[in-house]
Amino acid sequence: MTYVGQQPATTFDSGIQDRFTGLTTNTVTLNHEISAEEDILVVWNNIVQDKNSYSVGGTGNKTVTLGGTLVSGDVVTVYYLNKVMQSVNPTAGSVTSTTITDDIISGQTALGATPADTDELLVSDAGVLKRVDYSHIKGGDNKPILSVGLSSSQTMSDNTWTTIVFQTEILDADGIYNNSTGVATPTAGTYLMIFCANVSGSNSDTLEDAGVKFLIGGSVTTAEQTLNRNGSGQSANLVTSYVMAFDGSTTVACQAYNNVSSGTASVYGGTSPRFGGTFQMVKLIT
Repeated sequence: MTYVGQQPATTFDSGIQDRFTGLTTNTVTLNHEISAEEDILVVWNNIVQDKNSYSVGGTGNKTVTLGGTLVSGDVVTVYYLNKVMQSVNPTAGSVTSTTITDDIISGQTALGATPADTDELLVSDAGVLKRVDYSHIKGGDNKPILSVGLSSSQTMSDNTWTTIVFQTEILDADGIYNNSTGVATPTAGTYLMIFCANVSGSNSDTLEDAGVKFLIGGSVTTAEQTLNRNGSGQSANLVTSYVMAFDGSTTVACQAYNNVSSGTASVYGGTSPRFGGTFQMVKLIT
């Protein structure tokens, strides 16, 4: 047979009694707790006392008030018919999975809502049961961090990669963008970056080549997209994107390129930033 906690004794308990002599009071104090007068048998000088002739009280009902006052030669014997038993905690390791029914889970009240950050769950850490706050394991949402745009066009030098300085900050949740230099310094995390630009020549059919890319850490370029127009067309709409993990100190800027056969070129900016060049960053949950 399997037991939860300590195994019960395999033999009967011996009867117990208290014996009092030499008292000159009307009370005796028991050595064991009881629930009521019916739990004991009081014998005074070999005469069994009616339970209505005495009462019990005090902590644990251990104080017995007799129906009279004792003299020093009296003998009172109290026999226990029942006593209050103490609870016993199971010893460490004595309760195993085989002694726990499925009701330990299915019998509990369902939460029915997203746990609070301080709600605790049980996990097995390499076989060791531990509790963990929900805040340490919950997921999250991809978070838009930055969205900036060109409210007016930016002229570029011919045949040169130029850093685009977006004048309008539509969103800068973490304060990472410098709209004087065009440089962002993202906080640590993994980001999706998107750069859109309309590179336009000043005169018809003068735009030969155009390109967009990201400048990382001031020197490393990535996600470059170029377009050779071969002298046909005045503008080029270009989009590039890239996913990168930042350490909290690495910078990123957007650069555009042009090569015109005559005149100058610029990245178009409209009266509303969404009509011109734009740069967005979204922090990804990884």
